[in-house]
Amino acid sequence: MASVTFSNVSKKFGEFVAVANFNLDVRDKEFLVLLGPSGCGKTTTMRMVAGLEEATSGDIYINDDRINGVLPKYRDVAMVFQSYALYPHLTVEDNIGYPLKIRKVPPDEYKRRITEVARRVELDGLLSRLPKELSGGQRQRVALARAIVRTPRVFLMDEPLSNLDAKLRTQMRAELKHLQHELQVTTIYVTHDQIEAMTLAHRVAVMNKGVIEQLGTPREIYNDPRTLFVAGFIGSPPMNLIPGDVKNGIFASSGLRIGGLGRTDLSRAMLGVRAEDVHVAGSDDPDVNLVAPIYSVELTGENTLVSLQLGGQLMTLRADKNFTGQIDQRVGVKIASDRVFLFDAESERRVDF
Repeated sequence: MASVTFSNVSKKFGEFVAVANFNLDVRDKEFLVLLGPSGCGKTTTMRMVAGLEEATSGDIYINDDRINGVLPKYRDVAMVFQSYALYPHLTVEDNIGYPLKIRKVPPDEYKRRITEVARRVELDGLLSRLPKELSGGQRQRVALARAIVRTPRVFLMDEPLSNLDAKLRTQMRAELKHLQHELQVTTIYVTHDQIEAMTLAHRVAVMNKGVIEQLGTPREIYNDPRTLFVAGFIGSPPMNLIPGDVKNGIFASSGLRIGGLGRTDLSRAMLGVRAEDVHVAGSDDPDVNLVAPIYSVELTGENTLVSLQLGGQLMTLRADKNFTGQIDQRVGVKIASDRVFLFDAESERRVDF
């Protein structure tokens, strides 16, 4: 059982601040995802837990144990790297068992633990192979098995699926989620892929420029973004963010008008709306919020993504898979005021109405 606590943690590289005044409580048995773009500080944060980087200031705890300055081998954490980091001259069995070997685990227990973990990750028929004889997904499972066999207090995973193709990533996401549920080990997972974060996490910490922009469940992050950055980063396709102004609760921009925004007045506003909350209507419908030409039509299988030309930018909506609109065709759209978000363009904070 283990919780991980960051208390006012900062990390600097010279004058550059990679992580700033970071506070976070990772709960026991939780799958916590650190999500953000490259350079936001997520990997540095995880490496400080592993002991591969030392915090410039602040404290890090595993349970009640302060681990600042503790050597990595004494922290009882296991890390899975993006590059697999397998020993090419060792078999699958020896790669998995290496952490046990250096800890001088007795032979009977050594064999039992390797057999058990290989079964869990479906490698039990591949133990005599070398890494070069494995597929990318199999190599990733070996790296996972090597971490699992130690039964550590905390798993640390640094973008472990980024080298896999799309089909394997989907498969491995399911395997990771099931394994973490089965093993009940506290897990900190780093990724820039918001689909991974949404599908795997109990909670997501969205990071930007070394700080947490928002912390919550995937559903909370998606349905209730508190900042412009979170709104634009989460979602596929990303949330539509449209600049304009609000007067007496009416947003206006490039032919788009949406009322019902309370009594808000905001000279520099950003309106946010998800693609699934924009609906096609007839261009002659008197209740449409916008009439605009189609820029592109993309069939994804289960639905159709339609991009509309809105001033100097595009607005994307999800239409039925049977939608047959053509490029340059003018269509109307309806947007319910209770399905939009309003942000102050200067502070980048959400404005409630």
